[in-house]
Amino acid sequence: MKPLASRFLVPFLLQLSVLILHFSVTDSSYLIYGEALTKSILFFEGQRSGFLPNDQRMKWRWNSALGDGSAINADLTGGYYDAGDNIKFGFPMAFTTTMLAWSVIEFGELMPPVELRNTLVAIRWSTDYLLKTVAQPGRIVVQVGDPVMDHNCWERAEDMDTDRTVYIVDAPNPASDVAGETAAALAASSIAFRSSDPAYSQTLLTTATRVFEFADTYRGAYSDNTNIRSGVCPFYCDFDGYQDELLWGAAWLRRASEGANYLDYIQNNAKTLGADENINEFGWDNKHAGLNVLVSKEVLEGNVYALESYKASAESFMCILLPDSSSPHIQYTPGGLIFRPGGSNLQHSTTIAFLLLVYAKYLDRSPGPVVNCGNISVGSAYLRGMAKRQVDYILGENPNGMSYMVGYSNRYPQRIHHRGSSLPSIWDHPQPIRCKDGTFYFNSSNPNPNVLVGAIVGGPGEDDTYDDDRVDFRKSEPTTYINAPFVGVLAFFAANPNPS
Repeated sequence: MKPLASRFLVPFLLQLSVLILHFSVTDSSYLIYGEALTKSILFFEGQRSGFLPNDQRMKWRWNSALGDGSAINADLTGGYYDAGDNIKFGFPMAFTTTMLAWSVIEFGELMPPVELRNTLVAIRWSTDYLLKTVAQPGRIVVQVGDPVMDHNCWERAEDMDTDRTVYIVDAPNPASDVAGETAAALAASSIAFRSSDPAYSQTLLTTATRVFEFADTYRGAYSDNTNIRSGVCPFYCDFDGYQDELLWGAAWLRRASEGANYLDYIQNNAKTLGADENINEFGWDNKHAGLNVLVSKEVLEGNVYALESYKASAESFMCILLPDSSSPHIQYTPGGLIFRPGGSNLQHSTTIAFLLLVYAKYLDRSPGPVVNCGNISVGSAYLRGMAKRQVDYILGENPNGMSYMVGYSNRYPQRIHHRGSSLPSIWDHPQPIRCKDGTFYFNSSNPNPNVLVGAIVGGPGEDDTYDDDRVDFRKSEPTTYINAPFVGVLAFFAANPNPS
């Protein structure tokens, strides 16, 4: 808000603006959550790589990386840039795809038809690319682009002159994490496309089956491969082990195919692959909490009691989210935001809000719909309320009165850590902006010229502070895997703004 001339009016108007902002953000109407849903999906158009279609709505973007794969005589165009850089990292892209597909599976029926279509388009932009990465049996392309060179530049994707190195894992070298997540993404997406495009759905499922066999046969982490380690680490190393991706991939293949072999796999390997470990987070590297919630569906619906250990782990995860529970619980900021150290904190808020809603949905279908947490028990309504508090914080009900979704509300981050957003578009500056030429724009205190509508930034610190600083990438950089689960969350609240 610009300062007003009269010093006497300033205190009153500031208080009034805060009051208006509070009611405009916290008024739980369809239009507000619906607007956020629309923008959360639109964001993915700003992350597209490849040849952009005629119906591209993010008009300041243009074609980029059209030669990807030429170094190995393959077509690897398409897919998404993961964040504010120009690299295509397969590990987080596959997770992003899985979460977009899961959003459609659980909440697609609540989406307006146009937004369901847009979400399916966003999924297919990724799955078309992921199919290319596994087109050759016994091989997976895990990354395109040299991240060290890329991160030393500040240039538009349309101008890239850095090496588009292709990082490949061939059997018998292992890539269980990326291959397992890719199998999960393709299997989940096969469910999302089942009614609208049965043939494509079947292609996705058939490919997912083959990719999972590769992941399971040659077990190990892709980042342990010395041939590619310098390119994938420290950016998207496998820090938490590959075992969760094997169970995650099998669980999605079970959901997509209803195959007894995958049921046996997740049942027989629960202990050996550590299904009950590291359940205090859910994201691109650690799938345990999501795995346990996903598998719990079969237990809660009374189908497969042999998977009870997954349900127990899922409910243990729910309990650590409750501040009043006797269980050790995760950290919250003074303003009520879920917080975990390490940067890009809102990835935890969006994924956990998603799991809360999904587990609440599964609970509603079970005969005993409560979660017992020692000294307290909670039901599905309580879980939905917890999710709503995270959503409302992100959209503006927080100590800063700021929406952390770009382009939503009247106050949002203006200086996000994103090359394309912070540099003049090719329409405003047709001449190339080379590697170091963009440093001027990076260091500028001016707002970004191109609004990356719908992008959710990394978010505030543990004390709820946010400085809107482009340099502070841990707080100001958006990522696809922050947005992806939020699509499903917003679909639910757009249809149920005041859930019970």
